[in-house]
Amino acid sequence: MKGVFSAPGDYIHFKSQVPLHKIPIYSKQWRYYDFGPKVVPPLICLPGTAGTTDVYYKQILSLSMKGYRVISVDIPRVWNHHEWIQAFEKFLDAIDVHHIHLYGTSLGGFLAQLFAQHRPRRVRSLVLSNTFLETSSFSAAMPWAPIVGWTPAFLLKRYVLTGIRDGPHEPFIADSVDFVVAQVETLSREDLASRLSLTVDAASVGPLLLSDSLITIMDTNDFCAIPQQLKDQVIERYPGARLASLKTGGDFPFLSRPDELHLRRVGVEARPDLVIGMPKDGAGGSSSEQKNGRRDTDDAPEDDKRGSGSTSNENELPLAPEGTDTQNLESAPLLLNGFNSNEQTVAANKVLSNFTCEFIILNLLHLYPGTLYSDWKCRNLDSLCR
Repeated sequence: MKGVFSAPGDYIHFKSQVPLHKIPIYSKQWRYYDFGPKVVPPLICLPGTAGTTDVYYKQILSLSMKGYRVISVDIPRVWNHHEWIQAFEKFLDAIDVHHIHLYGTSLGGFLAQLFAQHRPRRVRSLVLSNTFLETSSFSAAMPWAPIVGWTPAFLLKRYVLTGIRDGPHEPFIADSVDFVVAQVETLSREDLASRLSLTVDAASVGPLLLSDSLITIMDTNDFCAIPQQLKDQVIERYPGARLASLKTGGDFPFLSRPDELHLRRVGVEARPDLVIGMPKDGAGGSSSEQKNGRRDTDDAPEDDKRGSGSTSNENELPLAPEGTDTQNLESAPLLLNGFNSNEQTVAANKVLSNFTCEFIILNLLHLYPGTLYSDWKCRNLDSLCR
């Protein structure tokens, strides 16, 4: 891992465009991003133990521009799986979402399966990545689990980080590791303790009413904190699921291989006709749709109907390149917006004129001290001659 973490340019751009929502629901505090057309059931992304709501920013950027609604959530401070199911259902009710598609990695994938088992009518499909079916192996490897709630934050962070493989990586994997490690540093002691408690709390996934054809399993084959035996158990449990094995990607394929997430075949609905870009308020749907008060429906997926449609260039979000300066990134697109071609020409000429004047002044400044010195020297010589 790198010594100093520098936020990627596209992440800076994402943070400047998509608002982070924070809402208290009973005793739980929920942090989440929600972007995309509100008239379709969303894809809800659940992170692993080391993840936060920010780790799925690449999916929000790319999928929302294809007409998908994407919600990325933080796992709240819950301490057992029954509490998780109840809290997550209350969260869905609070944001007025009835049917969902779940994408979970590691612990998030396990929690997604549990919710699909106990609330089958709400879950339309599952995308599982590097996850597991039961927690017994983790509890056996963590004998100090009963005191996790009293463990200092630095020890919890060290324990979580030891599960992330360090060492030489391909650049895209190294970047994903650095990003997640930076996110771990933002987690509080209570956040880490509750997530580790969920990892070791005795529970297992039972039979699902969801058809295997609506389940996608996306695992990496290079290395992963989840033992291969546990990942194989997931594949055996859902023999009819669609498999998407990635040769490389590490623990965080959603960051290292963000383009590998394909939703069309698992029935996730999209509305590319409603893509309008990224407004500041995060309302990703069409204004006419919001005025009409349309909500999630049970209609058939519309991918096939609109799959060949494409949006105009002015509806596309220009993603920021890596390493883009934050100030320039936020101000540059706004310089000439709202001007016609003549006004743009006048503005450009003014900018060029100001730049030319500044350039000339800066080049003459270094001559000024020399001129003062020569004048002072001449005056001294003149006084000596007299």
